[in-house]
Amino acid sequence: MIIDTHTHLDNKKFLNDVDEVIKRALDVGVKKFVIPAADPADLPRAIDLSEKYDEIYFAVGVHPVDIDKYEDSLLINHINHPKCVAVGEIGLDYHWVKEQTQRDKQIKLFHKQIEIAKTYNKPIIVHIREATEDSVKVLDSHPDIEGVLHCFNASEALLKFKDRFYYGIGGVITFKNAKKLLNVFPKIPKNRVVIETDAPYLTPEPFRGKRNEPSYTVYIRDKIASLWNMDAIKTEEITTQNARELFKI
Repeated sequence: MIIDTHTHLDNKKFLNDVDEVIKRALDVGVKKFVIPAADPADLPRAIDLSEKYDEIYFAVGVHPVDIDKYEDSLLINHINHPKCVAVGEIGLDYHWVKEQTQRDKQIKLFHKQIEIAKTYNKPIIVHIREATEDSVKVLDSHPDIEGVLHCFNASEALLKFKDRFYYGIGGVITFKNAKKLLNVFPKIPKNRVVIETDAPYLTPEPFRGKRNEPSYTVYIRDKIASLWNMDAIKTEEITTQNARELFKI
């Protein structure tokens, strides 16, 4: 059994065939899915999918590139839904934002959404892009929050959180140029690794360049298994147990 801990099945790229995508994943052993909040406009679809499929869960939150769309109600109105398992994806993304005033807004909202997660006893799904230093500062200031570092960026500075965070490993680990991640990966405790696709993005080899989907978790699993020198079944057992403990599913 595999759990795809981060898959955007509510994304518009799945509008025409989401049921077929889910079936393909179920057929290869993906038995649970977590849809993180990204664009607030897609949240109703995530909730609808979670209510249609027993296997699907969702998170609430506002992505750092969408801070201008933030409203408290986006979280508060849905965080007690029985299928809501986390707050996220939240965090910092400096790739497109160079102005310090905008970065400061991201930091402020990151803190605010963490506080909401703590209030409702939910883990957080953290997005970090070109913002490791400030992300470490924010997480250091909330020593009582737990969650997952989505699409772990191979920064060793983030390994300091291995006692309370999990590390999302996706298609990047299969890339031929993922040398940094491959070097750092052995330093992550096995009981802190979870599998994710970030579908429809970051498609693993051998399908890189095409739309990603949850059924491709098997390629991520196989790569992790090879790095752990472990068979696929045992790798699934470990990563699935980690995901269950993270999201209580």
